[in-house]
Amino acid sequence: MSGSIFGKRFCLSTWGESHGAALGAVVDGCPAGLELSAADVQAALDKRKPGASPFATARKEDDAVEILSGVFEGRTTGTPISMMIRNTDQRSRDYDRDSYRPGHADYTYDLKYGFRDYRGGGRASARETAARVAGGAIAQKFLAGLGVTVRAYTHSIAGVVAGNIDFAVKNKLNMPDEAAYEAAALLVEAAIAEGDSLGGEVYCEIVGIPPGVGEPVFDKLEAVIGHGVLSIGGVKGITFGEVKTRGSENNDAMYAENGEIRKRSNNAGGTYGGISDGSVIYFKALIKPTPSIAKTQESANRQGESIRLNIKGRHDPLIVPRAVPVVEAMAALAAADLILIGKTSKGDI
Repeated sequence: MSGSIFGKRFCLSTWGESHGAALGAVVDGCPAGLELSAADVQAALDKRKPGASPFATARKEDDAVEILSGVFEGRTTGTPISMMIRNTDQRSRDYDRDSYRPGHADYTYDLKYGFRDYRGGGRASARETAARVAGGAIAQKFLAGLGVTVRAYTHSIAGVVAGNIDFAVKNKLNMPDEAAYEAAALLVEAAIAEGDSLGGEVYCEIVGIPPGVGEPVFDKLEAVIGHGVLSIGGVKGITFGEVKTRGSENNDAMYAENGEIRKRSNNAGGTYGGISDGSVIYFKALIKPTPSIAKTQESANRQGESIRLNIKGRHDPLIVPRAVPVVEAMAALAAADLILIGKTSKGDI
């Protein structure tokens, strides 16, 4: 299977399946000398691991990471960093070899390969994102050394929007607005009671990224971030900045102050022509409702017969809160990659 590698200079390759023995990541291109420990990666994994919230799947996984290579005496060596996360709570009996679950990749994987790992969706499972978060943790550690911070939060759930953002607020929906959290939590509880699921949006920002990051035409900053974020299962769209109705409102006014160029707004989301201008990069990712629901649905099987399907298993009633660290990871990987690529733009290798 191709398509499991992201990046050109700071590269992430992920491997493993939802119900296999383990899954993992290989990060290649991380500069040598970066202080790194398993605890650094574990802190990020703990933000997305299952079984940690009443609004998440009941599957219990510690997501304990093992660093197998690329780190010596607490520092990266410049060689590939290989990490492994063992699966310990698979329940493969919940899955039917012949049924195509509505909203899942079961049917398209069969069309493409003629054979698939039906246990939890295999590589198409959201469990694969644990490997992304492990790789993204290294990218974030690299970026932190450059003064760059990537952070995200649940922007909306089923139309309830976080408005009064306070990053000190911590809750089970990763929504830094207590009033919005309480309203959204009621909707999630109602959906659980009905055997249904909800969708929403994740907001993400990259603070401190220097100007000049991003390559013209095909490797624009938004395009590379978009590639990474849209590759996350369940993400159906991404928007950068704020698009106003009129050009006179949408354009960011520039002015000079003490010899420096500044902006009065940041509707562009921190880029022009796909290249960073030194402002905050920000975007929203649209995430669909979880397709695994308890309600009976109309579907089909491999024999071409119509069936009524009750999806078994332990599933999230929404994936938005657990997608927050995954979006952070892909944004960090994209930023780290483009920063390293941009080192050659002015000959300052």
